[in-house]
Amino acid sequence: MPVVHVMPDALASQVAAGEVVERPASVVKELVENSLDAGSSELQVESQRGGVALVRVTDDGCGMDRDDALLSLERHATSKLLRKEGLNAITTLGFRGEALPSIASVSRFRLMTRLKDCVAGTAISVAGGKLQDVSEAGCPPGTSVEVRDLFYNVPARRKFLRSEATETAHVDHQVRLHALSSPETRFVYRKDGRVSFDVAATDDRRVRIADLGGRQNLGNLREVSRLESPGMAVSGYLGSLEDARKSRRGQYVFMNGRPIEDQVVWRALGEACRGSLPGDRHPAAWIWLEIDPLLVDVNVHPSKREVRFHQPGDLRSLLLEAVGEAVKRGSSRGVRERPLSGKDQPAVKTGVLKEGAPNFTYPQLDEAGDRAGENVGRLACAGVEARVRDEGVSAPEPRSWSAEVQPELGSEEGRPEEPPFRIVGILHASYFILEGVDGLALLEGQAARERILFESLLRIMEAGAAVSQGLLVPLLLELDSRDLDVVVRNVDNFKSAGMEVEPFGAGTVQLRCIPPALDQEDPRALLLDIVDELVHSAEGKSSRELTAEKFAAKLAKVGAKGVKFRENEGKSLLEQLFACDQPYVTPGGRPIFVEFALSELERKFGR
Repeated sequence: MPVVHVMPDALASQVAAGEVVERPASVVKELVENSLDAGSSELQVESQRGGVALVRVTDDGCGMDRDDALLSLERHATSKLLRKEGLNAITTLGFRGEALPSIASVSRFRLMTRLKDCVAGTAISVAGGKLQDVSEAGCPPGTSVEVRDLFYNVPARRKFLRSEATETAHVDHQVRLHALSSPETRFVYRKDGRVSFDVAATDDRRVRIADLGGRQNLGNLREVSRLESPGMAVSGYLGSLEDARKSRRGQYVFMNGRPIEDQVVWRALGEACRGSLPGDRHPAAWIWLEIDPLLVDVNVHPSKREVRFHQPGDLRSLLLEAVGEAVKRGSSRGVRERPLSGKDQPAVKTGVLKEGAPNFTYPQLDEAGDRAGENVGRLACAGVEARVRDEGVSAPEPRSWSAEVQPELGSEEGRPEEPPFRIVGILHASYFILEGVDGLALLEGQAARERILFESLLRIMEAGAAVSQGLLVPLLLELDSRDLDVVVRNVDNFKSAGMEVEPFGAGTVQLRCIPPALDQEDPRALLLDIVDELVHSAEGKSSRELTAEKFAAKLAKVGAKGVKFRENEGKSLLEQLFACDQPYVTPGGRPIFVEFALSELERKFGR
């Protein structure tokens, strides 16, 4: 029987570090939060090789004397929490006293600090949790923490780190989050010896948003006016609803200066924009919450990313009112937002126009389908075509598409002589009613079309036969560090899908070509949608295999969107569908057929 024993201090510190230090970005987060708690007016962050080789955070805060500096490296030593009652009202970013000893236990660690009224400072060196040296040092007031060779003594942890580019992107994101949360502090960030950004302190949050997110977006920001209720207040900004994304990566929430992730806030933002956005879209937002510390628990997650509100219903109501008013105010000023139905949608201008260049626009597809008529157009992608008809709808009506299934989409090889269903009708131009041997089935035409396009496009991409259509005006798009990392790692995969996109410097990419099948899509939204899907890609496959499937699935979904069918198209659709490898589910796993057994129907009629 195993004997119970107390772990050695060094082992206990490394175990604790597993909760606090997940990756280099975690080190940056903890050190930056300590610096902000110290009252810094200027923060300098430096990283090398994604933070694995070096993370250095330097501030001009209050600093520490020799005794406090040594004590700060002991577990659970903190100046921020003195009594257990304080847990109910946390007012600082850090409070557990675990960050510094945890980081020092898995790195080569050096701390230099000096009080403002002291002549000399203190330098402390630690390697793998063992104290190496303590000495006086000449240094400016404040604190500098240097972390080298992260996880050098825990090779198993180091092995599971991602690529240098990915870790760099996470570090970059963490610095930007805290720079957004504390605009009153100057932030200087150096990456591999070069200044990535240097943003001055400001009392205008819009300036900080523009400094870190692109000044061309400054005019699109709509203020969420400060709204208060007992114990809480909400303020912030919304981006243009035209720039809404399928993921929440453009939403930033700060609570008492702390970046957080919270479902209450996210859902309230979605509800406030309901009717102005499709259900799967999320607006860009920068929201600052001021909550009475007694009304929120920040000690529910090791990384303190998640919090628990004691009055979530009141917060939701406050957010709905404040954000909803910003949406209405934007509409009343004549700002055209994308309606839920897609009707009366303005053309979306994209690209950077030079003087004298044509004003080129990309019309939006009608996601709700055709209700007024069908326009002329042609969709094509390397031999994959969908013909569209015009029945006289005049401009400037928005476009909606009706596609005929082409016989060449399906593979002749392996096709059954006859699909196991007989078409007996069609419902709402979307669902084919089928008679089978054992009962009744409904086939969703759009889902079937998506599967057919997916397998055809995937074969084309794997064969390297994709074609591109150049944009009249190349699109320049600013991305955050994590999105940029996804694009850079998948440049070749974008090209195989018929999209030519490449880095353009300073967090910007240039999109020059798109697949012909998607020439009616807004290129900006298209690129962001693909990035969102790639971010959530499953593990366990090679990058090229996975992205080929993801790109094909995305293109197929767009190509099938809004398609309306006629009954005489059903037979061809069935033949092509049953020539596919997986005729019963979409690439995303949605069912294509819903079957009803004859015995089930007889029971419903009391037979």
